[in-house]
Amino acid sequence: MAQAYIVAATRTAGGKRGGKLSGWHPADLAAQVLDELVRRSRADPAQVEDVIMGCVSQVGQQATNVARNAVLASSLPESVPGTTVDRQCGSSQQALHFAAQAVMSGSMDMVIAAGVESMSRVPMGTPNALPAKAGLGVYMSPAMQQRYPGVEFSQFMGAEMMAGKYGLAKDQLDAYA
Repeated sequence: MAQAYIVAATRTAGGKRGGKLSGWHPADLAAQVLDELVRRSRADPAQVEDVIMGCVSQVGQQATNVARNAVLASSLPESVPGTTVDRQCGSSQQALHFAAQAVMSGSMDMVIAAGVESMSRVPMGTPNALPAKAGLGVYMSPAMQQRYPGVEFSQFMGAEMMAGKYGLAKDQLDAYA
């Protein structure tokens, strides 16, 4: 089995909602990261076989396959495909796993794994709130509602449930953090 290696890594500066990075379109910001990865690795951009990007809030400026949009906003050739994955808080990690799997399986040699999320441009909850407000429904299907009556799936509810299950108080969690 082939080995997968990380040959370059970079990221944007950490930002805050409404901060200095808030003026950047998420695809353009991600494109800067793609360009810097290619520069640092000294790779031939035409050798990149895929860009896999994690993104939780795929709506608005992060909709319609933000990974592909980032490729089109970057200096990578148009021939480089891109796909976006959502595993909630593990989206970028999943992108990395998918990239490694592609290399290790022998189906690809060079893949970029990345992530993008702009809380200034696409606030948390937007993918659920906007469609519901527009009358387009909610993410929970009737079968899900029947199976899980009164349950709301969210990372926040999950954290509360785990804290309750394991008897973790807020001050314990704050001290750990």
